[in-house]
Amino acid sequence: MKGWDFQPARDLDLSGIERHRSLLREHGLAASVARLCWCSLIRVAFRVWNRPRVIGRSNLPLEPPFILIANHTSHLDAVLLASVLPVKWRDNVFPIAASDTFFEKRPTAAFAAWFLNALAIRRGGVRCHDLNEMRDRLARNGAIFIIFPEGTRSRTGQLQAFKSGIGRLVAESQVPVVPCRLEGCFQACPPSSRFVKPKQLTLKIGLPQNFQQTLDNRVGWDSVARQLHAAVEALSE
Repeated sequence: MKGWDFQPARDLDLSGIERHRSLLREHGLAASVARLCWCSLIRVAFRVWNRPRVIGRSNLPLEPPFILIANHTSHLDAVLLASVLPVKWRDNVFPIAASDTFFEKRPTAAFAAWFLNALAIRRGGVRCHDLNEMRDRLARNGAIFIIFPEGTRSRTGQLQAFKSGIGRLVAESQVPVVPCRLEGCFQACPPSSRFVKPKQLTLKIGLPQNFQQTLDNRVGWDSVARQLHAAVEALSE
C-alpha cells in the first residue's frame, strides 16, 4: 500500500490578484462551492430568460481533456458554453480570458477566478512558457478549455478570422478540439450593451477535430486556424 504523497500547491507563493492571474492557480473547497452555486444560478437564469437550445450535444467528448472553440460576439459566450457541460466538471472548465479585460482590477479578477474559473492570457500574444503551462494543465489535470480564436468579440456579429494561437496550442497534440457555433448572443448582449435581453440562444456543437498529425510550426498553426474557422462557419448552415 502506497503512503500519502503530499505536494505543495503550485500557487503557494502567490497571493491576491497575482494568484488570480496565474496559470498555476489551483482551486480550493471554497472556490469549488462558489462555482457550484454559480453554475446552478446561471442555468436557471438561462432557462428562464434566454431559453437556450443545444444542437449536437452528443458530439461532446465523454471525458476531458478537450477544448471548446466558438465564434465570439458577447460576454455571454463563455458562460453559455460552460453551462452545457456537466456540473461535476466545473473545476476542470477554464475559459481563456484576456488579462487586460478581466484581471486588471481586484474585484473582476476575483470574480473571474472564483466563479468563472477563467485563466488569464495576454491579448497581444501567448508566450511559450504560457503555452507549456496550458498544455501541462490539459495533460495533468484533464482540463477543458473554452477558447475564442478570433481573439476579441466581433463588433458586427460576423465571424472574424481565427488567430494562429489555437494552432500553437493543439498542433501535434492528441487533445480533441470541438468547434461550436453560438447564435443569438450578439442580439441578447452585444459588446455595447450592459444588460441581457430575453432573446433565445442557440448552441450548435460540431464533431471533434484532432490535429495530432499537424506539424507544430507556422504552417501547421495557420492550417489549424483555417480548418477550425471553416468548421465553425459550416455550423451556421
